Amino acid sequence: MSYKHVAITGPPGVGKTTLVQKLVNNLKDAGVPCNGFYTQEVRQGGKRIGFDVVTLDGKNGILSRVKTQDGNRRECRVGQYVVDVPAFESLVLPLLRTQASTPQVLVLDEIGKMEMFSQGFVTSVQRILAQPDSTVLTTIPIPKGKPIPLVEQIRSNKNVFLVNLSKSNRDDESLKEEIVKTLMSSLGK
Repeated sequence: MSYKHVAITGPPGVGKTTLVQKLVNNLKDAGVPCNGFYTQEVRQGGKRIGFDVVTLDGKNGILSRVKTQDGNRRECRVGQYVVDVPAFESLVLPLLRTQASTPQVLVLDEIGKMEMFSQGFVTSVQRILAQPDSTVLTTIPIPKGKPIPLVEQIRSNKNVFLVNLSKSNRDDESLKEEIVKTLMSSLGK
């Protein structure tokens, strides 16, 4: 079976973003254009204080930060983190709107609870996944607690090659090769 998209799932800290970054480098080395973003931890004094969004062309923006409860206003929270929806949207939504003139891999790391606060993001991802000429490399969380509808749509999509990443397979070169081959095949390369 040939797939259009690749979704990498696994527990927090297993190396999903690291694998995505290696895959993007491998794809670029093979001459495959990539666009999109990844998330990165922000640490201060050894403690994680939030997450940033980093685009593949080097732009940086806030996704979330640890904040104490503010009773005066409604906040988009995931655990101790407050999601900065406007900052996320200002960086990511333009990436999802642009139509590439050449086939490319769209990198979305990650599609999770924080990103779900942006209805524009959800709608754009659904539209992109439905397009016959799109190719997406994404990461999604493992099922835990209340299901995230978009994540479950991706998990059950017959056009998605679902990779369950673990500590035992995260450094497997043949897995990386299989993912790159799947994405390049989707692009007709």
